Amino acid sequence: MTQKVTYKRVLLKLSGEALKGDQDYGINTKVIEKLALQLKKVVALGAELALVVGGGNIFRGINVKESSSLDRVTGDYMGMMATVINGLALQNVLEHNGIPARIQAALEMGKLVEPFVLGKTRKYLDKGKVVIFVAGTGNPYFSTDTAAALRASEIGADIILKATKVQGVYSDDPVTNKDAVFYPELSYAEVLEKRLKVMDSTAISLCMDNKIPIMVFNMFNGDNIQNAICGNNVGTIIRG
Repeated sequence: MTQKVTYKRVLLKLSGEALKGDQDYGINTKVIEKLALQLKKVVALGAELALVVGGGNIFRGINVKESSSLDRVTGDYMGMMATVINGLALQNVLEHNGIPARIQAALEMGKLVEPFVLGKTRKYLDKGKVVIFVAGTGNPYFSTDTAAALRASEIGADIILKATKVQGVYSDDPVTNKDAVFYPELSYAEVLEKRLKVMDSTAISLCMDNKIPIMVFNMFNGDNIQNAICGNNVGTIIRG
């Protein structure tokens, strides 16, 4: 039986770390190829899909230490450039698999990728093209989680899907703490009060203000992206 989408317009947040797979750093093309196959099924169901990709598999500006001669602002811009590299890889593999995709950057980048223009974004989504947002918000000190919340608000997304390597949200890191408690559902306020490491507080507050639910799930578990878009419970749902 063919599934039907519950969430028509979706913002999928991908961490850079997810793209490296079992490598220490860089881009694992096998991971992107598997992702493309999942996204192809989603697009075929009629979902309108936008992606925000991080750059942690290449460089994370927030990791620049205060004692380093490299300052945080420069580090953040370097991190933004890393997201562009990931975005280009994603677009290339998606197009290779027959999925029309466009990249829009929060920074002016000349002939490399086009700038973010909301009107164009909406036209692309209406035509069934996947839009990949890169370079975060274009400002230092703001994470790609905040960029995801911002872009989701701007395009009128029905939900943010945060793809991770674990089942959902836990009270602690389940990899290092076997007693960590899994939360099937949370409110925005609970995430903020418990200081859970889901998204940064700015991103959570933006979603709360704009009433955008967030689903956190394991992207490597079967067809979880498709199942999430079709309204199945595959992780942790965060809402008001």
